[in-house]
Order: sequence, then structure tokens, then C-alpha cells
Amino acid sequence: MEMDRNTFISVFVLLGIFDHSPTHTFLFALVLGIFMVTFMGNSTMVLLIYLDTQLHTPMYFLLSQLSLMDLMLICTTVPKMAFNYLSGRNTISLASCGTQIFFYVSLMGAECFLLAAMAYDRYVAICHPLRYPVLMSQKVCGLMAASSWVLGSLDGIIEAAVALSFPYCGSREIPHFLCDVPALLTLACTDTLTFERMIFICCIIMLLFPVAIIIASYARVILAVIRMGSGEGRRKAFATCSSHLMVVGMYYGAAMFIYMRPTSNRSPMQDKIVSVFYTILTPMLNPLIYSLRNREVSRAFMKNTVLGD
Repeated sequence: MEMDRNTFISVFVLLGIFDHSPTHTFLFALVLGIFMVTFMGNSTMVLLIYLDTQLHTPMYFLLSQLSLMDLMLICTTVPKMAFNYLSGRNTISLASCGTQIFFYVSLMGAECFLLAAMAYDRYVAICHPLRYPVLMSQKVCGLMAASSWVLGSLDGIIEAAVALSFPYCGSREIPHFLCDVPALLTLACTDTLTFERMIFICCIIMLLFPVAIIIASYARVILAVIRMGSGEGRRKAFATCSSHLMVVGMYYGAAMFIYMRPTSNRSPMQDKIVSVFYTILTPMLNPLIYSLRNREVSRAFMKNTVLGD
């Protein structure tokens, strides 16, 4: 038994979130349906913005990056979960686990910074409309998007590299449907307190810093809207920002619940349920929120549908 506890583990078992009861089978089918809707919705958003020249603006370019991130995020988690459930083989190698951690953390971090960039874009559009072409030029917009990808990838590389450096022994079972760092660390047979503190600091930077930018941007936007004399102008300004605020509220609320809580207050089931929300449901809702509340996207979709026919 002592030798078993100290045996190095290179293959893990993802416990998942569903069993094979009728209720869970239905929920699994529902997740697959959500995955298809998310895949089609985000792919359509990326293609529409790429094909329609009237959508070649900073706001829609950033939106296309958000859709691309959501598309990659759900493809990082759901296919593996579906394969494990359908095949009954819930194993994942240490290398595959590290790869999933890298993409998962990178995309989550990149989306945090991108949402802050989108808030700044709305601030400039409403508070400094005459300077918008300069402050949100093609070069600036591209730099903001690239910075989001780079900063997110840097966080992903650090967390994946450090997580893979720990020795894992004893139990092979990860109480999650994906290789999430906090869940994986529970299996480490060495002290991980320093790394956990580092993750907490990274969360402050990746979550609270962008949130501060978003709050500051929208505080200025609200003040500018209040000063508007035209009721129609106020309506258009709030309509422009409301979609983004809905996405920000859903995304950051769930992410902070997962990563900003003390380890002692963590529950594996709570983590899995909330992870389903922001890795599966939120990527589906994003294109629906933006397309259903945006006339330009609806126009582009109808135009390209007619041309396709």
C-alpha cells in the first residue's frame, strides 16, 4: 500500500459530471445540443464579420475575436467530455491534461482582457466620438486583440508548466469533467500552497484589473448618457452597451465564483456546475445576445443568407 501511494501517476481519471441514469443521459444530450448551437453560432459570427465589409469596424472586429475565443473554449472541453462519456474511458494522460489546462486557462484569460478592450471601445465611441477613428484605429484595435491573446497565453503557459511539474501520487481521480488546475492540485503529493497563492495573484490580475477598466469605462459612459439631451440618443447609447454588460456580468460573475474563493470553501460539485455555466452556456449565449439585439448583425445575416441562396 505504501508503494502504491508513492507511485508516480501519468494517467488520470476524469470523474465527469454525468452518470448513465435517464436524467443524466438527457442532460448529456442537452449539452451536446448546446455545443452544436454554440459551434454554429460563433462560427457564423466570425464568418459574417469577416465577409460583410460594413462590419469591418473596431467593435465588430473585437466581437469576432470574442466569438473565436468562445468557439475554441467550448471545443477544448466538450468533445473530450463527450468522448469519455460515450466510450466509458474516462482516462486522460498527464500531457493531454497539461494541454487542456493551457488552452482552457489561455482562452479564459484572453477573454477577460478582450472584454475590457470592448468596454474601452464603447467608452471612446460614446464619450469621444470625434476622436474615435484615431483612438480606435485599425492598428490600436489589432494591438488590443493581440495583447489579449498574448497575455492569456502567457498565463496558460505558466499555470500548465507549474501544474505539470508537481509529482502526483495516490488517487488518480480528478473530481471534474476537465483538467482544471484547482481540481488537479488536490492529487499532488507535495505542498502546493505557494503555487495556489500564485494562482490567486494571477486571478486578481486577470479578473480584477479588467473589471476595473470595465467599471471605469462604463461609469464615464453612464455620466455621458445622462448628460445627453436627446432621449433617442440615450436609448441608442444604452442599447449599444447593454449587450456587452450582459456578457460581462455572466462571465466575470461565474469566473470570480470559481477562482476567487478560499480553498476551504470549495465544493467539487459547485465547481463543476459553475464551470458548465461559463465554459458551455456562456459561449452559446454570447452570439445570441449580440445578434438578437443588433440590427447590423441581423442585416448582415439576412444579406449573406439571400446571397447564399
